[in-house]
Amino acid sequence: MECLRGIITRNIWRVYVFRNILAAAGLAVLAASGAADAQVQAGEKGAATLNAQLTGDLVVHDPVIIREGDTYYVFSTVGRYIGIKTSKDIKTWKDAGSVFAEIPAWAKQAVPGTEGIWAPDISYVNGEYRLYYSVSTFGSNRSAIGLATSKTLDPKAKGYGWKDQGLVVMSTHDDDFNAIDPNFVEDAQGRQWLSLGSFWSGLKLFPLDAKTGKVPAGTEPYAIARRLAPAGGPAPVEAPFIIPHGGWYYLLASYDYCCKGVNSTYYTVVGRSRKITGPYLGKDGSSMMDGRGTIFLRADLEEQQRFRGPGHAGAFTDKDGTTYVVYHAYDKQANGAPTLRIAPIRWDADGWPQAEY
Repeated sequence: MECLRGIITRNIWRVYVFRNILAAAGLAVLAASGAADAQVQAGEKGAATLNAQLTGDLVVHDPVIIREGDTYYVFSTVGRYIGIKTSKDIKTWKDAGSVFAEIPAWAKQAVPGTEGIWAPDISYVNGEYRLYYSVSTFGSNRSAIGLATSKTLDPKAKGYGWKDQGLVVMSTHDDDFNAIDPNFVEDAQGRQWLSLGSFWSGLKLFPLDAKTGKVPAGTEPYAIARRLAPAGGPAPVEAPFIIPHGGWYYLLASYDYCCKGVNSTYYTVVGRSRKITGPYLGKDGSSMMDGRGTIFLRADLEEQQRFRGPGHAGAFTDKDGTTYVVYHAYDKQANGAPTLRIAPIRWDADGWPQAEY
């Protein structure tokens, strides 16, 4: 079991290294082809969806999105230290540097051998922005989630500057989960939570200390989703994101494999629950603890279609009440580069989210 887990995790680590190489290679291609790309996308879908209008620097992986003032910000796994993209209209995007200049000292000590920072989550809590992020090691689930905070996202504004707050939660060889892919959420009672997880025994949910934004020592997690597999077999599930809406909590999760370019099999599933701790069920009543749920984002099935492996989805609600889902997919016309995708969500009569992508 542990041997197979090690193999799985080594493959996951290679994936993250591959992400950064691929992002660097695809950057120039995408930046040069923005306007033409929009026309091609519109032609494929037959309508000018928001995705069809995205232009500029679109190379991202594991994106999350938020708005401050008149500017949208996307944080993602680009380069080694959490890349930032900005837009004034949510359509045209440009590079805006990175959050970190280096890996924090505590992370190097807590997780020896870590080589990068990835899979961020961004939220505005108690008058400041919280950015949760992941670090990991080669060949194991010795992983950690850290927290950085800033009063503003605007580098020109007073109070700007990311202050690292250190370790939030960690997993070791003795745990049955992997502490990466964080997502902050606040429930209807004002309690704060952090979902996380990748492979191993699935996705977990930890309560947070509201003052520190961290997991109290000794806290046991709730299990919220998993994939079923034979003993020792891979169980690909990761990237939880919980959306409160209409008295329900909606859990997004990515199934199968990312990071293989146009051969990626990633897709995104949704389930909902009246309680933030679950159980999360699909439209048909199937449980995400059984590796089921309802498909939310899927790859284009026909080989000539352009975008593959949509996943690692996040969401935010804009000032006008529109909720958007942000995710990456692999662009067949840009050598499989991981590409920013954004789609408004429509809620159907039964309260289920439909992405207009």
